Amino acid sequence: MFGVTAVANEDTEYDMAGSQLSDMLSTLTTTKGVLFAAPLVLGAGLLISVSGSQSVNPETAETTQKSAPVVATSTTTTTASKAEKPAEPSNVTTAAAPETTETSLLKKVSGTNTSGAKFSAQQRDEIGKIVKDYLLANPRILVEMSEKLQKIQQEEQNRQREQVLSSAKDSIFRSPVDFALGDKDADVTIVEYFDYNCGWCKRALNEVTKLTDGDKKVRVVMKEFPIFGEHSEYAARAALASKAQGKYWDFHVALMKEQRVTKDNVMQIAKRVGIDVAKLKQEMENPKYGEAIKETQQIATSLGIEGTPGFIIDSQINPGFVPYDRLKQLVADVRKTGCKFC
Repeated sequence: MFGVTAVANEDTEYDMAGSQLSDMLSTLTTTKGVLFAAPLVLGAGLLISVSGSQSVNPETAETTQKSAPVVATSTTTTTASKAEKPAEPSNVTTAAAPETTETSLLKKVSGTNTSGAKFSAQQRDEIGKIVKDYLLANPRILVEMSEKLQKIQQEEQNRQREQVLSSAKDSIFRSPVDFALGDKDADVTIVEYFDYNCGWCKRALNEVTKLTDGDKKVRVVMKEFPIFGEHSEYAARAALASKAQGKYWDFHVALMKEQRVTKDNVMQIAKRVGIDVAKLKQEMENPKYGEAIKETQQIATSLGIEGTPGFIIDSQINPGFVPYDRLKQLVADVRKTGCKFC
């Protein structure tokens, strides 16, 4: 490892590097840009800070510390140059809490201490070549950065989702407008987001009913999430309104079995399962159904559910089709740890 000594002086090349790095980083506006450019920029800064600090001899360090007595050492140099005379201990003051190379560099990159100095064209070329050679010799660093970034993003996404699940818990798991299949006192609740014109949702129907038929302690909340236009939204409002006649599940199954649901055949299907169509149309005028659908769409979006089907099993968000075996395993996992939200 390099032994690095950073002396606080705004006229040094270290500060020039910090100013220029700040300018370079400020131009990065996308995650992809940061991912691929960050190692170049930070690598350049590290090389400049190392090379700049190594050129400071003890006499210069001693003279400088009289006007700005701050010396930060990140690592201890194990082998010193024989030609270099070490500074006298009585003349050099070491900071009580030495900064590391990383924290020192980050201060410069963030613009904590900038002098406005710029790299020359020759310096830029030299830096670029050094960093390019290093990255070509060590390409794994880009993969490691990508993996680290993905991990950070996933952790942040999980935190945000749990905040939504906590704040909207009643609306998600216990809304009086939604139909729930299974015992209201079940120990695990699954929430399914679906659209009546979604092919994979039609397949998911069999998986869900198989689960609830075999496990009476599982409850499934049906969330109308129409994403395929006005025909799907019309069917969603009709399904919610059919609950007033105690016909939701029969209507739901019939709609799911239909190849294509439209405004023209929704009422035909309703009549086929024994629903009073006149009462259904009247009930559909109640604004609470449209409001419930809108709320469902907003919450789904905030949870990262953008398509159908989508499942929530306690704190687990599962976009896409989930087969029976996987549903069964997820339920078992929740039972081991206990429900946080369901």
